[in-house]
Amino acid sequence: MEATIIANSPVTLTIGAIEEIKRLMSEPDFDTTQRLRIGVKGGGCSGMTYVLGFDKTEAEDELFEIEGVPCIMNKSHGLYLFGMEVDWQGGLNSRGFTFTNPNASKTCGCGTSFAV
Repeated sequence: MEATIIANSPVTLTIGAIEEIKRLMSEPDFDTTQRLRIGVKGGGCSGMTYVLGFDKTEAEDELFEIEGVPCIMNKSHGLYLFGMEVDWQGGLNSRGFTFTNPNASKTCGCGTSFAV
């Protein structure tokens, strides 16, 4: 079974996130066979934790692209992530990717864990 290609992106990336992801993808040792995986896994302070990293495509994934960034998401994760925005904060006090998820009923202070 093959991964499914979807026309519209279930999540959005801010300009800052796109720039940082493209910077990472331009590193000399980047594996160009991988896509940006956006997803969730059980655990964390509030019950679920966000997944954001480069990975190989699997059969249960949906494929989509955001401003030239090839992305994958497990089909079952769309329920939790549809409409989410991923941003990059590059400041001195907070540095890293942040998640704004309209589906989260509760989030924790770390910003990477949520409940639905």
